Amino acid sequence: MDNHPSESRSFRLLFVCTGNTCRSPMAEVIARHRLSELGWGRVEVESAGVGASDGSPASAGAVRAAGARGLDLSGHSSRRLTLERSASADLILTMSDGHLMRVIELGAGDQAAMITSFARRDAGRSVASGVPDPIGGPDEEYSETFDLLDDLIERVLERLEPMIEP
Repeated sequence: MDNHPSESRSFRLLFVCTGNTCRSPMAEVIARHRLSELGWGRVEVESAGVGASDGSPASAGAVRAAGARGLDLSGHSSRRLTLERSASADLILTMSDGHLMRVIELGAGDQAAMITSFARRDAGRSVASGVPDPIGGPDEEYSETFDLLDDLIERVLERLEPMIEP
């Protein structure tokens, strides 16, 4: 995971969850917002799901959690994790061990880690808990997941700062 973008291209960050309707879209919108605040224009952010169907909207709870913080997920359209999408990423951050295993199966394990491990600087070791899936839960669960992702992404960007030139 020591990928530095070349002078001619952006650093590509990919968030992965199951259906690409809750956790990874929230992570994507949070990261884009934070990158904009930091002025990091050379970072591309995407999200995908290991079991996603292309074209589904973000879950209503995710849209409300983001909206409560001034971020818009209403235009999100889910994407399935593919070999091409994973191969084009410089860093893939997954929400669980299961998602990480799928990325490894696709051959992109060298540039992947669970977001909780990467944020805690122990990407080489497995951390038992990932990011809880709020799907089908009350808005409080979506809000808690959003806040957890916001904190993790702040830590992720601190780690990436030396690799990325604004």
